[in-house]
Amino acid sequence: MYFGIDLGTTNSLISVFENGQPRLISSKPMVPSVVALIDGALITGDAAKERLPTHPKDTVAAFKRAMGTDKTFKLGRQTHTAVDLSAMVLAHLKHLASSETGYDVSDVVISVPAYFNQLQRDAVRAAALAADLNPLRLINEPTAAAIAYGLQDIDEQGHILVFDLGGGTFDVSIIEVFEGVLEVKATSGDAFLGGEDFTKVLFEHLAQKHGIPTDDVVIKARLWDAAESLKQRLSTAHEAECDFVCDDRTESLSISRDTFSDIASNLVRRLRLPVERALYDAKLTSQQIDKVVLVGGATRMPLVRSQVSRMLGKLPEVGIDPDHVVALGAGIQAALTANDAALDDVVMTDVSAFSLGFSISRQFGNRYEHGFFEPVIERNTVIPASREHIFQTVELGQTEVHFELYQGEAPRVQDNIKLGAMKVKVPRNSKDYESIAVRLSYDTSGLLEVDTTVLSTQKTQSVTITDLTGGLSAREISARKKALQSLKVHPKDNEDNLALLARIERCYAMALAEDRNQLQNMLLTFQYALDRQNPSEIQSLQESLSEQLDQFETNYVR
Repeated sequence: MYFGIDLGTTNSLISVFENGQPRLISSKPMVPSVVALIDGALITGDAAKERLPTHPKDTVAAFKRAMGTDKTFKLGRQTHTAVDLSAMVLAHLKHLASSETGYDVSDVVISVPAYFNQLQRDAVRAAALAADLNPLRLINEPTAAAIAYGLQDIDEQGHILVFDLGGGTFDVSIIEVFEGVLEVKATSGDAFLGGEDFTKVLFEHLAQKHGIPTDDVVIKARLWDAAESLKQRLSTAHEAECDFVCDDRTESLSISRDTFSDIASNLVRRLRLPVERALYDAKLTSQQIDKVVLVGGATRMPLVRSQVSRMLGKLPEVGIDPDHVVALGAGIQAALTANDAALDDVVMTDVSAFSLGFSISRQFGNRYEHGFFEPVIERNTVIPASREHIFQTVELGQTEVHFELYQGEAPRVQDNIKLGAMKVKVPRNSKDYESIAVRLSYDTSGLLEVDTTVLSTQKTQSVTITDLTGGLSAREISARKKALQSLKVHPKDNEDNLALLARIERCYAMALAEDRNQLQNMLLTFQYALDRQNPSEIQSLQESLSEQLDQFETNYVR
């Protein structure tokens, strides 16, 4: 049996893959991601959620948002981190699955928001280990959802956009389905936008409108509960109301869909950028999206569905329960990771959610500014991937270069996540600057390899960064490093690419007049593509240029 977990901000679920299909554990699969202290004991799930409005000092929710930070939470006299609390939820899920299946649940695939950075992902792994689970892989939430939908429509072809708005995070993924292949084209998101934020603006609106004090923790917790209830009711009604008791007086709280749309307009606008970024990275327009699917309980809000329809020009689908689809997809990924025979005909590819690159110095006039980010593997590159970049020393006579590897999208490395570092010795050269070829290789497990070659001496050096792998064994790391070797060839040195360049040059020698200009443009276009090292772009050009050369040779060879 293979198990997948959706560790959510609001609710968490666990699925099992058996008999060729995933299914959810428990007749009531959604476990509230809430932890409470009762009589000195910590509990989680429904019982903890029930105490949230009445015992706010002894109950904690939405702690997933603090993963990867130093923030702590007080439960009575006890202090816990987000990792501690998440571990309790994971342990609860493990117990449910073990009790129902009779298996000792250990190996799992856990879903995470696509825009979780490495610190946040490391926190999820730490929580899993603390719950006595072995996280085989962390999978992006929209990718998990795409797998569930893609497996359902595996015989179809086209592009699926997965719009995943959960309790605390927002993710978008675009997946292409063709001939049993599920290929993630792009992923984007906002790690601090979710249903909780919509509840918050409604909570603040109600407090201001009715003059309800929010400095009292009990009143604050009860008002939050009322706001959440009204928000959910607006999913099926145009107006919602409820009674709220405050200081021995009863207030009638009400909200309409139109008012809710007005007060949440800034949040709705924030949904647009990740969608546009994903389309841009996938090199697609909204018209080229064949299907839009909704994931996450917050997508039940009519204002969200309306925004999705306006942005993408089509009505979204909800064929699978939006609360369940990520956990089901994680279960499928667990089976794929274990090479389950039922999925022999399914191939799944994923992308790097963030860019990977190095800290560099840039020259401004007569001085250098340090700490700029130079991406080598861009975000939404299909992984595994290997890219090479040439760096130079910044000073004559320099004898050492310090390479620092970062993950992120900010122009300054101080705003990105540092992953590792290495020092490379170069010969003292007082007449010229030394050049170093740096190859960065990244695989689906999170394994990173940095290979450097000092061009003047051909001296090489390598470092392997395993912090992102979640604890692969030495044997597994060795196997993955061996698999990466096949990628460590610059496209300029690939035999097929060399043959195509030689063919273009041969045709150029045969041609005359304007045909030579066309062939020269073909040569430059292909060389530029090789420099960019994008395998899909190179393959597409290979096919296109080969067809053009076929036509040229047909016309010239009589």
